[in-house]
Amino acid sequence: MHQGNQTLSEFLLLGLAVGSEQRQVIFMLFLCMYLVTMIGNLLIILAIINDTHLHSPMYFFLANLSFSDICFTTTTMPKMLADIQSQSPTISFAGCLTQMYFFMFLVDVDNFLLAAMAYDRYIAICHPLRYATLLSPKRCVLLVAIPWVIANLISVLHLSLLGRLSFCDKREIPHFFCDLEPVLRLACTDTRVNDLTVLIIGEAFVSLPFIFILVSYVLIGHTVLGVPSAKGKWKTFSTCGSHLSTVSLFYGSIVGVYLLPSSSYSAERDKVAAIMYTIVTPMMNPFIYSLRNKDMKGALKKLLSRKPFLQS
Repeated sequence: MHQGNQTLSEFLLLGLAVGSEQRQVIFMLFLCMYLVTMIGNLLIILAIINDTHLHSPMYFFLANLSFSDICFTTTTMPKMLADIQSQSPTISFAGCLTQMYFFMFLVDVDNFLLAAMAYDRYIAICHPLRYATLLSPKRCVLLVAIPWVIANLISVLHLSLLGRLSFCDKREIPHFFCDLEPVLRLACTDTRVNDLTVLIIGEAFVSLPFIFILVSYVLIGHTVLGVPSAKGKWKTFSTCGSHLSTVSLFYGSIVGVYLLPSSSYSAERDKVAAIMYTIVTPMMNPFIYSLRNKDMKGALKKLLSRKPFLQS
């Protein structure tokens, strides 16, 4: 990434527009959110591992989502917290590319995991007698492993195309992390191939899982309507409440960033949406799944009441 013999060694992250008097307040706020995210998702994973009653496909997918959210938040938050305290928040090219790779990779993993969780709810409600067969341990592992492989290939593709570009004097990224769209706007060579790839890949790998989730819930709704009693309808559909809440949070913020054309790009809108899906959504997921789920609440109580756990 150079112009002639000049090599641009780092980017400047402009981050959030925070005044000096607000810096400590914002730092403490985001630090608390990061700690809550880490502890909440870690407790979900430990509760699922510890309680044999939760050794089912639904909770297997949830444990993987929690692990992905831990990695996802850690990709951006520690650097963001350090930059809030720094007078010159810079990031090297290598650091920028590494952060960008893991960010894109983990966004796509979350996307596919939400689709796998929708499939789990569809099978549980629409084909309960075939649940054990259609969601065997081997198939569950495949439904988790395939997204990790596909997401890795997508990230490598974007970074390979980015490596073809040249970057001139501009090095200010109007964001709190290295996201693909703001970095592309700093290039001094033609980015049409990159923009087209972002649009096509974004539509394919964000829209298709989302459409799959919608179709799954249409079929679930059709099955629920066939339940004779209103109480039975509510009890059946209530098992989907946590997943629907997570889907709404995730897609509500991410679709506006990655599916709108680059001509409508807004740095401020991008930052607000990024805060939602990189910080707020991973933090809220443990609350959504623990507060609305009796089995999960019981497993968490059992985990926290264990003497070895309390002593450690």
